[in-house]
Amino acid sequence: MTVSRVALDAGEARLPDGRPLTREELDYIVDAPRSCFEVRADGPHKIQIYSEEDERLYSLMPTEGAPTLLVSGISMHRIKGVDPHGDAVAKVRAVAPVAGLVLDTSTGLGYTAIEAARTAQHVTTMEVNPTCLAIARLNPWSRALFESENITQVVGDATEEIERCADRQFQRIIHDPPSLSMAGEMYSTEFYRQLCRVLQSKGRLFHYIGDIDAAAGRNSSIARGAMRRLQEAGFKRVVRNERAFGLVAYKD
Repeated sequence: MTVSRVALDAGEARLPDGRPLTREELDYIVDAPRSCFEVRADGPHKIQIYSEEDERLYSLMPTEGAPTLLVSGISMHRIKGVDPHGDAVAKVRAVAPVAGLVLDTSTGLGYTAIEAARTAQHVTTMEVNPTCLAIARLNPWSRALFESENITQVVGDATEEIERCADRQFQRIIHDPPSLSMAGEMYSTEFYRQLCRVLQSKGRLFHYIGDIDAAAGRNSSIARGAMRRLQEAGFKRVVRNERAFGLVAYKD
């Protein structure tokens, strides 16, 4: 999030806080362009954690702007033509104006929750895997997730935790699940019914799908299926939002 000048001395780069990086350590960083690093007392370490829970490797990858989260090498954000922060902004704007109480069903690095919290009264964000939050704690772009007073984190499966939410509790919902192959239950009619139940009258839901352009093939098919199930679950109108790569569903 910042750029600093560093001193070069006898083959070392000395960071502003005084910690040195040797030429070998710098070469190690440069040779891993898909990795973000934390510099500790014993040198640089890739920001990555293996999750025993789902047997996947979670890591932080740099972009031109905010880093993205990789899960087994797959990016959890759009990074073509937009950085992950801009991706989050587009998702939130899809259901603007965002005010009152907001539900974010998939925390990830927290970018969506942070963006929604700029104007919302309060954001409740849910994350099933604590490993995501551990990665987020090492990411400066995620800092507000842990510092904002109007963000509440819920660690648990959203398909279960949502049953604890009251009827018509939220004015806006941002549903940005992992891919269908990774989290099929979050695309189910039953979960959509729960989303409809906790949404206020005249509330709106944004559902990220991916590139839903007709030429995108599989994503377009997933979008059609999601539109049908959202209507079956009680949403009266569902429209495409190509700019944010998803759907906007209206309760009434």
